[in-house]
Amino acid sequence: MKMISRRDFLKASAVVGATAAMTACGGSSSTSTAASSVASSTAASAAATNGSANIGVCIYQFADNFMTLYRSDLEGYLKDMGYSVTIMDGKNDQNTQTEQINTFLQQGVDVLVINPVQTTSAQTIVDTVSPSGTPIVFINREPEESVLDSYKGKCCYVGADARQSGTYQGELILETETQGDINGDGKITYIMCKGDPENIDAQYRTEYSIKALTDKGKEVECLYEYLDNWDQTTAQQDVANALSQYGDKIEVVFCNNDAMALGALQSIQQANRTVGKDIYLVGVDALVEAVQNVVDGNMTGTVLNDDVGQATKAAEATKLFVEGKDVEKYYWVDYVKVTKDNASQYLKED
Repeated sequence: MKMISRRDFLKASAVVGATAAMTACGGSSSTSTAASSVASSTAASAAATNGSANIGVCIYQFADNFMTLYRSDLEGYLKDMGYSVTIMDGKNDQNTQTEQINTFLQQGVDVLVINPVQTTSAQTIVDTVSPSGTPIVFINREPEESVLDSYKGKCCYVGADARQSGTYQGELILETETQGDINGDGKITYIMCKGDPENIDAQYRTEYSIKALTDKGKEVECLYEYLDNWDQTTAQQDVANALSQYGDKIEVVFCNNDAMALGALQSIQQANRTVGKDIYLVGVDALVEAVQNVVDGNMTGTVLNDDVGQATKAAEATKLFVEGKDVEKYYWVDYVKVTKDNASQYLKED
């Protein structure tokens, strides 16, 4: 019997429900080329009539494992809707992304889908776009609510609540045999590998992973927080330094994404530490390599950041804008805890 792929597995559980809900409401290889060029610009009213539209997509950085999956899903869904799509790489530089947005405006795209390099620049982005009346679907990096309110009816956010992902990371630790306190001294000592410190997801995951422990009455001690900016190599180096400095005192390694968790795992193994025995390790995203390590017992767990569900809802929000229908301010997609018990379902192969 042929097994479905992870992508198809997630899609099967996301697409129908997301489409219905939207209508009712009104980190692997990161190398990729940009999508096809936008055709000649089409007015929004004509797009709604003809069932076609030109969509400009701005991704903060192609060299991001999770956003590689996300943009591939998004491009496929938008093209399936009959839209022309151009996806641009912001190269983690806000000035570059701003230039790309201005180019899209000059081309007269019907909708902009924006994964901002800096969430603090979201208001500037809206101020730049709003005179044109072009709708914006912000994705993955949540702007302040005041930003969405400043362009009411023309702007929305599609994403997952990072507070939930942080909470799930903490719960993964609480569900271990020792509840994170490996040496039994009544205190959970940990290090934290953070993503971009300006990113709200990194902030919430850092805060709520620990809050999940303290809410259960656990005493915690942070040995160090490393600003690893979502990067596997940087996390590997920092965790190696931490293991050298703190040794067996480190009981838990929290990572704001799986790329950093994979880097941390390399250093943990090189230091002859054993996940599940003398240290715990959790991440976020459920990248295939990370999930395989959960299955193999090399990671305590990860949290599924559902690229398929988010891309589906982003495409549906875009469609609503194209068709001139009402769009909600927020569209949320739940995270899912991935443990050894359920991880294999995310590893199905063609």
